[in-house]
Amino acid sequence: MTEQILPTARYPDCVVEIIGTDGNAFSILGKVIKGLRRYLRTETTCTPEQIAGEIHKFQTEATSGDYNHLLLTVQMWVEIS
Repeated sequence: MTEQILPTARYPDCVVEIIGTDGNAFSILGKVIKGLRRYLRTETTCTPEQIAGEIHKFQTEATSGDYNHLLLTVQMWVEIS
């Protein structure tokens, strides 16, 4: 059996708590967007336009597939707890 290795998250210091919470796709998407926006606003030098662009990229990628694709995209963008 081959072990899949996930790449490091795009924003590994952005920790979003989704384990043990509502598993609804829209709930997960909302939590990650909120956490990502907060992180980009407070922990980076991104302009509001850059933040909006990053959020748009994440949301577009996360919603371009099924539920498993959403979860994989979340793991590729942020650290989950």
